[in-house]
Amino acid sequence: MGHGKLRKFAENETFRCLLQPDASSVLVGGGRELVLRDHPIKGRWNSDMFAKDQPIVLELGCGKGDYTIALALRHPEFNFIGVDIKGARLWTGAKYATEHGLPNVAFLRTRIEFIGAFFAPGEVSAIWLTFSDPQLSGSGNSRLSSPMFLERYRGFLRPGGIVHLKTDSRFLHEYTMSVVRANGLKLLACGTDIYKEGISTLAALGRGDNNVIPGEAGGSHLDLSAVTEVQTFYEKMFLQMGLPITYMAFTIDHEGPYVQPSDFDAAYWREAEGPRRSFSHQPSPSAK
Repeated sequence: MGHGKLRKFAENETFRCLLQPDASSVLVGGGRELVLRDHPIKGRWNSDMFAKDQPIVLELGCGKGDYTIALALRHPEFNFIGVDIKGARLWTGAKYATEHGLPNVAFLRTRIEFIGAFFAPGEVSAIWLTFSDPQLSGSGNSRLSSPMFLERYRGFLRPGGIVHLKTDSRFLHEYTMSVVRANGLKLLACGTDIYKEGISTLAALGRGDNNVIPGEAGGSHLDLSAVTEVQTFYEKMFLQMGLPITYMAFTIDHEGPYVQPSDFDAAYWREAEGPRRSFSHQPSPSAK
């Protein structure tokens, strides 16, 4: 391990806004009998981590936290938590939030598979999935918009809470759309090339403001203009390459188990996707 990572890991321990528990703090048992147990922060994020009691928004797989921070700067009326497993990446966002005294930003270092151990029922108002790995060759359950993960999110997302998916992967976009259809979920907004064609919302049907996704429970809405005005480092690179960015927003309110879609043509969309692009770095968060 390089000295740079060691320095970051050491500094991470000093950031009040960064929670990085050991896996042993949320796992009990042994072998194949491992089960999740609640972390003490569960149900206490607003009281223990933030300056104000405000609706909580998660970004899952936040990387260096640039999107989390940009949303927090744009919306001080919400509390934002970026979640990622890579401590060296989270260091960037946590350092920025600390140095700039951002009162509505926190970070959690953990595996997304463990997310249910950290949030109580109804504690979260919205979730952002920004440029998640589409898992082209993996099983459906490995994708962050899969039925398995939706079940986890249902454990802490308030009724009417929204999942936002923003991605350059048409494969992941179409897979998620199939999941929405298969489970009868409410699609609130959608666009397959948001910078050229815009985003279709409830307003197109005469049922809402064109710039805001309405939440069925207070605090579940976010300004839709942020979808195009807030950009990740990867997103900017994709746009420079002329690649389309897709977006959708939906609620996961649903009775009974979630099911995998039967109408998703993985082979077709995998071929349409072409080679995945890979970049080795991200910039520091900015106030843009």
